[in-house]
Amino acid sequence: MAIKVLIIDDSALMRSMLTEVINSAPDLEVVGVAPDPIVAREMIKTHHPDVLTLDIEMPKMDGLDFLARLMRLRPMPVVMISSLTQRGSEATLQALELGAVDFVPKPTVSSTGGVENYRVEICEKIKAAYGARPRVPVRTQAPLKPLLREPSEANGGAAGGLPERVLHDRLVAIGASTGGTEAIKEVLCSLPGQMPPILIVQHMPEMFTASFAKRLDGLCALRVKEAEQGEKVVPGTVYLAPGHSHLSVRRAAGGYVCELAQSEPVNRHRPAVDVLFNSVARQAGAHALGVLLTGMGKDGAQGLLAMRQAGAWTIGQDQESCVVYGMPREAAMIGALDEVAPLKDVGQRVLSRLRAGERRGQKA
Repeated sequence: MAIKVLIIDDSALMRSMLTEVINSAPDLEVVGVAPDPIVAREMIKTHHPDVLTLDIEMPKMDGLDFLARLMRLRPMPVVMISSLTQRGSEATLQALELGAVDFVPKPTVSSTGGVENYRVEICEKIKAAYGARPRVPVRTQAPLKPLLREPSEANGGAAGGLPERVLHDRLVAIGASTGGTEAIKEVLCSLPGQMPPILIVQHMPEMFTASFAKRLDGLCALRVKEAEQGEKVVPGTVYLAPGHSHLSVRRAAGGYVCELAQSEPVNRHRPAVDVLFNSVARQAGAHALGVLLTGMGKDGAQGLLAMRQAGAWTIGQDQESCVVYGMPREAAMIGALDEVAPLKDVGQRVLSRLRAGERRGQKA
């Protein structure tokens, strides 16, 4: 039986294009199109769709307002259709916080790969949304930076009791895809401001990574920024791969530096988690920790295996807490994981491993 899709978009052209694209997949069927959320409410009752595609800027009711009401009264899988603008990217991140499973940028004249790539992307994301685990939106607490960014005198200048040697001698690498924006936020918000450098790859376009980094920087005790070519990584800072480039690390005098490359996609992604993980395996070995969170596909699994084989400690998010149990599942299947944990425990498991490795001289 085909997955039933309802399209909500105020543009007749977008409704027509999305209908053609979605109906081209044999296991997807557009059961209705609505020009605004008011019409959509009645169509949901009539057609009982499995997945919605939802525009953000629409007449009569904003897409975010509709999404918030929908998730409160009748939660269901939603894929946002977003514009590639600063305003569009910030609204999309709000939509993911409200419970949307994923998003697809609106195609532009300059979109690389053309209609075929767009067709593949949106059809895959609708299918993933259909199989996704519903997530109850949670309100993020007020920014903690003023309280937590400064080292604590009580623990010798390292939050959570992490000695300076651990802060400067370790790397943490994190990869995520579908559902990853909220998962990454939860992990980072559970960590203190003094941590070894953290490098992250989250699958999303360039404009969205800039907004995502800025949003995270305002929510967690750590400093969060987009990675830059050649910059030295330092403790207490999170480096997010920009949407236009692969992120890797290179050992240099006194530590590590970021390397960016606009080379071919890996696993159909740029940035790719495997690129980051493989570089960390080569350059940091047993001095690294690898974390693989929720996501569709298999990107990151082989790289995490390389990290584990190089002596790094690795952890994957468990099935129950994943929005889409794809990437961590692949990692588990090939023996890339030392541990599996629910999302709420991942940050504390990382901290515990750093402390245990320091106390007992174990690899971390």
